[in-house]
Amino acid sequence: MPLTFDKPLPELRNYNGINPRPDDFDTYWEESLAELDALDPQIELRRNDTLPLSHSECFDLWFTGVGGARVHAKYVRPRGLTAPAPAVLGFHGYTGNIGDWTDKLAFVSEGFCYAGLDCRGQGGASEDNLQVKGNTHNGHIIRGLDDPNPKNLLFRQIFLDTAQLARIVMSFPEVDAERIGAMGGSQGGALTLACAALEPRIRLAAPMFPFLCDYKRVWEMDLAKDAYAELKTWFRHFDPTHDREEAVFTRLGYIDLQYLAPRIKAETLFAVGLMDTICPPSTQFSAYNKITAPKELVLYPDFGHEGLPGHSDRTFRFMMKLKGC
Repeated sequence: MPLTFDKPLPELRNYNGINPRPDDFDTYWEESLAELDALDPQIELRRNDTLPLSHSECFDLWFTGVGGARVHAKYVRPRGLTAPAPAVLGFHGYTGNIGDWTDKLAFVSEGFCYAGLDCRGQGGASEDNLQVKGNTHNGHIIRGLDDPNPKNLLFRQIFLDTAQLARIVMSFPEVDAERIGAMGGSQGGALTLACAALEPRIRLAAPMFPFLCDYKRVWEMDLAKDAYAELKTWFRHFDPTHDREEAVFTRLGYIDLQYLAPRIKAETLFAVGLMDTICPPSTQFSAYNKITAPKELVLYPDFGHEGLPGHSDRTFRFMMKLKGC
């Protein structure tokens, strides 16, 4: 096995992150969830007949998220359900969208309902209506970073959208609210962690190489490029001498998944590529090591931020636990 370019594996297994945690982190998220509780989601299901499917039904699901944005998801369910079914929530990678309808049909063929979220302002249909002071250049991590109100961080809204989607799907009569899983890779892995942390009824979570963890470690490793490039962009334009560095990383701590991870109650299947230079392994371990629920770590020593052979099948088998398999 090659040595990881990051910390040695024994150190990774004990690494707890270096990004500052805001003193009012717990209050911030309790108030955010209270805001979500008070929101009328104005749910709308629009049948989508793009595909001539005989065993599945497809719907465009729309709901109102925090701040009033209309958020889109794709929802697919088996036809002719006679009892509440398990469901899987899917989350996509940074800047992308939730993909084609056919991507969801393997789960539906096994009797699952499936809902996939389009993140606000990225490659799907969801709306980004955030009115925010400060820079919005090239990225969502820094959207709201300069705003006087830390609740205007865009990823706060997106994290809350994941919990809102879970609540909506759990409310459907054809869904068994006690048998819900969440899954995704990269940004989708981050949103899987966020969803499981903010909606404690999520039973299974399968994040793969999650993004949005331990920002200061990314900076320390000089890996503020690719998915994290906007961190360097922000400092170069708005704090070139780093006078505000500690305050900036503390603000980012509100949307650092390592600090939401202890809230997770779901059994977790967590995959890491030890050669990942996009989301460094140490940043991912900062979150994994804080999960106190039952968990399993799957390591790919020779792989980076890329397809992990066999892991889609492993995740599918993991989700089959929702059927008692």
